[in-house]
Amino acid sequence: MPLTSNLMKDSNFDPGELTGVDSPCGGCSGRREFIVSSVGSIVALTSLSMLVPVSEIVALSPSASRATTGVSRDEEAATVRYTIPSADAVSTDKTHDLMICRSGDSVFAFALSCPHQNTALRALPRAAGFQCPRHKSKYQPNGTFVSGRATRNMDRLPIRRDGDSLEVNVDVAIRSDSEPQKWAAAVVKL
Repeated sequence: MPLTSNLMKDSNFDPGELTGVDSPCGGCSGRREFIVSSVGSIVALTSLSMLVPVSEIVALSPSASRATTGVSRDEEAATVRYTIPSADAVSTDKTHDLMICRSGDSVFAFALSCPHQNTALRALPRAAGFQCPRHKSKYQPNGTFVSGRATRNMDRLPIRRDGDSLEVNVDVAIRSDSEPQKWAAAVVKL
């Protein structure tokens, strides 16, 4: 039988003896205060998490039109121009949820989100490829899947060269598993 049960049976028992507090319920008030402050902290943290601007949340999720493949109805409106990178590097455009990657003599446009669960991908140092921070899926600089939980390559966007700039259709994502020929062709050779 626990010690507190034996003490409770004693008619001369004072709960303050266990806590060193003189009040008849000294041990209870400490627990109550702890529970109340814990619940208050949880409510405060939950409230703060809801203050994140909606634009930041939307910027990390793929747009609905990008989730499907095919040509958009208004191709001119879907095209965005970028300068050709002068060296191996990765540039991120959060407005259009994409990355431009130059690797050697090839330039690619990728959807910013991981194909596994749509988490924003991160470029590895020295243009060594990409990694998903959530489940650690890794990709080569050309978007080819290397390891992790993802089951396919990164989604590429249609890209073409126009003089000294690149044109990317930001409304179309090409999946390697459903359109392998289009995926392989979505590259600009310099």
